[in-house]
This record gives sequence, C-alpha cells and structure tokens, in this order.
Amino acid sequence: MATAFSQDKPDPKDTEVWEPEPKVVKPGQNLSAPPSDAIILFDGKNLENWADKDGNTPKWTVADGAMTAAKGTGDVKTKQTFGDIQLHIEWRTPAKVEGEGQGRGNSGIFLSEKYELQVLDSYNNRTYSNGQAGSIYKQSMPMVNASKPPGEWQVYDVVYLAPKFNQDGSLKTAGRITVFHNGVLIHHNTEIQGTTEYIGKPKIVAHEKASIRLQDHGNPTSFRNIWVREISH
Repeated sequence: MATAFSQDKPDPKDTEVWEPEPKVVKPGQNLSAPPSDAIILFDGKNLENWADKDGNTPKWTVADGAMTAAKGTGDVKTKQTFGDIQLHIEWRTPAKVEGEGQGRGNSGIFLSEKYELQVLDSYNNRTYSNGQAGSIYKQSMPMVNASKPPGEWQVYDVVYLAPKFNQDGSLKTAGRITVFHNGVLIHHNTEIQGTTEYIGKPKIVAHEKASIRLQDHGNPTSFRNIWVREISH
C-alpha cells in the first residue's frame, strides 16, 4: 500500500533562478558619490550638459562646485532626455533669509519638464503643505518635513517612473515617484496626477522622453552633484 509520503522530496533548487545574472555596479565611495553606471549631469565644473529654453548656453553661474540660478535668466534643462530614472541631486537655499513662504529659496526640479518636485527653504517657514520643500507641487505633500536650515546642502534621491500613454494620447499608466529628502522617505510610490499647474488642476499631456529642468524662480538657489541612472525594465 502506497503512502502519502511516496512523492519526491521537494528540492530547494527548483525555485532558484540563475539567469539572467544582474550586472555588477560598483557603488560610490559614499552615499552621494555616483555609482559606476551613472550619467553625470553636473560635476561642479561647467554647464556643458545643460541648455536654456532656446538651446543656448545657460547664464546660471558656476562657482565652488555648484551651479546657481541667476535671477531673470530663465530655467535650465538637460540636453539629454530621459524616461524612468533614479536621480540624485543636491541643493542649497541662500544662507541669508529673505522673504517668507514661497519667496524663500524657491526653485523646482521638473521631471520630464512637466512634473515639479518642489525646492524651497521650508526650515521654520510655513507655507501651503503641497507647496513646501519635497512636495509634488500643488499635488502631493511630503510625509514629513526633513528640511535642513538655510545655507546647508540638502539631498533628494528620487525614483521616477514616467507616465505611459496610449497611441491616441490618453493615459495608459500614471507616473509614480519615490523621494528621499536628506535620507528620509517623504514619498513612496506616489502617483503623479498630471502636469504641474500653478492655477487649476493637473492636466494629462502625452509626451515622450524629456529633459530634467531646474527652475529660475528669482532666488539664488544652488545645485551640485547631479547624476542619474536610467531604469530599464
């Protein structure tokens, strides 16, 4: 008489997956250093990877390893276009506090040139929650306010999954974003509702790969150590 235990004993190797083997990427020497497969967008030396809205050399200043918005010169954007990315970017609002609310150290990081991750001096500076540092501007507030004092360097580490569109331009899959601010999780797989609008609701606008754009909002906010890794699925 056969027993219930006559079947072959399961082998743990049955659930082992060996191929494909993930490629080796050497981490940076510290959490801010780019890994071996990163695309360096700004290394502190020049703006050769950036352009103004007309495709010309930007008029932002470069000094002491940082690029700083020059009032009235307009936004700057990467010459290279991107879809899904991991982004590392460091930023600093002016040490001298001038203004309040949205007038203190205001800038922004526009992913695909359309979706703004807010940059602002939000250290002891109350403004609307979905407009403070770390917000997906006018859409989603950060979980917490992890801001450092003005004049100190701060870090955003971002995973951005761009929205996908059908052939007729309708939305197929909403964009999503995860953000760490100074090492603190402030967005986890947050849905991007549409374009960033100062007045009115977000809009669905179909697009392909696009640049990363940094905003000139009239404040001398600085950026450094900007790199990305393209995410392939």
